[in-house]
Amino acid sequence: MDSNNIQRPLAETRFKEELEALKANDSGGKPANWALSPRGVRAFILGANKPLLLGKEKVTVTQKFYGDDALVERAIVTLAGNRGLMLVGEPGTAKSMLSELLAAGISGNSANTIQGTAGTSEDGIKYSWNYAMLLAKGPVPEALVPGPVYIGMEKGLITRFEEITRCPLEIQDSLISIMSDRVLHIPEFGAEGVRFAMRGFNIIATANTRDKGINEMSSALKRRFNFETVEAVKSVQLEGRIISEQCADLFASSGVEMQIQDDVVEVLSTTYNELRSGASFEKAKIQKLDAVMSTAEAVSVYFQSALDAHYYRDGKIRMQNLTENLLGAVMKENRDDLPKLKDYFSGAVKLKAERLGGIWQEYYESRRVIK
Repeated sequence: MDSNNIQRPLAETRFKEELEALKANDSGGKPANWALSPRGVRAFILGANKPLLLGKEKVTVTQKFYGDDALVERAIVTLAGNRGLMLVGEPGTAKSMLSELLAAGISGNSANTIQGTAGTSEDGIKYSWNYAMLLAKGPVPEALVPGPVYIGMEKGLITRFEEITRCPLEIQDSLISIMSDRVLHIPEFGAEGVRFAMRGFNIIATANTRDKGINEMSSALKRRFNFETVEAVKSVQLEGRIISEQCADLFASSGVEMQIQDDVVEVLSTTYNELRSGASFEKAKIQKLDAVMSTAEAVSVYFQSALDAHYYRDGKIRMQNLTENLLGAVMKENRDDLPKLKDYFSGAVKLKAERLGGIWQEYYESRRVIK
């Protein structure tokens, strides 16, 4: 398969050279069946202090997750132990990205994943059967179709469980004995139906705090996980950097040649930060929105605005189009946020337009699209 035509390659493919450089220079102690040491995994996610040699080439290991460095360290230590890792937080706080990076750094494979939904079954988690072969030959090993947990246990890999609380409670609880005893029983195989987890196996689960109450985890399952809360980005400058870097990657993968407009990024990151926190530099009163004002949404708003500018205009993002995409992101969840967004433009944005002029004045004038 031509990886150049894949819309979004896995982390182990995108950062293959970095992983190889880290392996070549990794002198730290490694837990059994880990591709990198805990120090190496940390460097893969948070970046290395200096370029690493890979043969005769120097490879820069980039920072891929921005937030709490100590959280990343605790997550790595958790996965080296006997408990699973549960990443919780608001939607769009990069829980899934962190899960993918951890799996890529530890196992070299981030694709062993379960997507939790209301329709997720125990068969889809553990194993199922090729029923044609089952009817013809009975419960023989070749008739078994392994699921992500089975594969993770058999190969000693990290298994990712996205949005676990979206699954029914009884499906979630099917993990309890596996996480306690590291054993999977296959009754159809009789005495030969015991599968033991190989070293390196563990589970990373994610859950959105806004999903709380949908299918609340049982106390028994919670005890099998260490919980880490992934917070939203609080710095305007850091949020702007994330928007710039992720959109540059999106441009490259889409074959779009565009430069990042730093002034537009600043406007967008400031808007998201203020609407999320309810505070502005000018001390203007801001009502927090009920919509998810995540960095991931900000990236999407900028990227959509940039594509519009690329395909239909002169390549420069107009504030009217940015505001239209912002409005779409806000309105898709709750129309009650519309008056709050109007008040934000009438207050904080107006004050910035008066003080700074330029792009902020254009941004303020674009408020007419908010109806």
